[in-house]
Amino acid sequence: MTHIAVVGAGQAASALVFKLRALGHSGPITVIGDEPALPYQRPPLSKAYLLGEMERERLFLKPQASYDEANVTLRLGGKVTAIDPAARRLSIGGEDMSFDELVLTTGSSPIRLPTAIGGDLAGVFCVRTLADIDSMAPNFRQGQRVLIVGGGYIGLEAAAVAAKLGLDVTVVEMADRILQRVAAPQTSDFFRALHEGHGVRILEGVGLSRLSGESHVCRAELSDDQTLDVDFVITGIGIRPNTALADQAGLVLDNGISTDAFGRCSAPHVWAAGDCASFPMGETRVRLESVPNAIDQAEAVAANIMGADAPYVAKPWFWSDQYDVKLQIAGLNAGYDNVIVRAGDRPGSVSHWYYNGAHLLAVDAMNAPRDYMIGKRLIEAGKSPAPEVIAAPETVLKSLL
Repeated sequence: MTHIAVVGAGQAASALVFKLRALGHSGPITVIGDEPALPYQRPPLSKAYLLGEMERERLFLKPQASYDEANVTLRLGGKVTAIDPAARRLSIGGEDMSFDELVLTTGSSPIRLPTAIGGDLAGVFCVRTLADIDSMAPNFRQGQRVLIVGGGYIGLEAAAVAAKLGLDVTVVEMADRILQRVAAPQTSDFFRALHEGHGVRILEGVGLSRLSGESHVCRAELSDDQTLDVDFVITGIGIRPNTALADQAGLVLDNGISTDAFGRCSAPHVWAAGDCASFPMGETRVRLESVPNAIDQAEAVAANIMGADAPYVAKPWFWSDQYDVKLQIAGLNAGYDNVIVRAGDRPGSVSHWYYNGAHLLAVDAMNAPRDYMIGKRLIEAGKSPAPEVIAAPETVLKSLL
């Protein structure tokens, strides 16, 4: 019977194995993860879980009983050290395991501050794993001084939690503005005002020069010669796809593990999905770091392992929760040259519509779920209302569908 091995035990892995069973795969399935916890949701880690509003058990995507009932073997807390695609074998914990099909759902890892500037001091944290959040949570006490390095969504979500819990929060962003890599200036302006309204100090165009302390961080030197006294530091300076195993196995890499439109890697019987995988999308190649992509791509791979032979068509969408604002994003804004700002249907809600010429690319919706849903449907249908139509307050968006 066909044995399917899955390396990586996150959102993509969980979606993949249950889809395989739903599609009728009856052979053995083994999921190998280097964390000891059951596959869990990552987005709530830096929000509800860190705030203490979600218990640990609610993070898990499925209880152990669900894997048992589906006859899925979990090898947790184990690390795969080598893969031989030609022999269809992998090494884990000093033993070899054979497979018929292998799926890499190895995810990504945070970029850490260099040791040379104090990145290995106690009290310096990343936001990625359950263990990361558990280790930093005791520091979230009223009055504590936290420095957040990086003004992307992860850093800003951590800043929102810290501010809500009464901490003294400073965010430093080396780029000219927060969210510069992922959003228009209008979205940056919205979230800058939101955070400053909650007492967060945001320093843009300012980098971190060095962290210092005897063993625990206590001071930060910034690129503008400021020195801050800090109690702990959170870094949110980006992530990298986990490709070391794929590289060792001789697979082609291209901004992650390179796959074709069906999820196949460069070696037969090896597939990839989720944060670690790049795939063709239109005229380019992309790698999407999101829960929806992890689920949808993994389910597409499962179907193709079962013989569907159907290309994966991504429908990108993302979200972020900060204070009482829910940001929902549809599409990809790369290449935009115009942004239309449209007031929402309730106070404080707004949406930003990204265009390249007359072509609608993406929508950022802040507390504007109707704008988001309509924008998402338009983008997925390949429809592009004229920018002036979106800009007109009298336009009823639903009529554009």
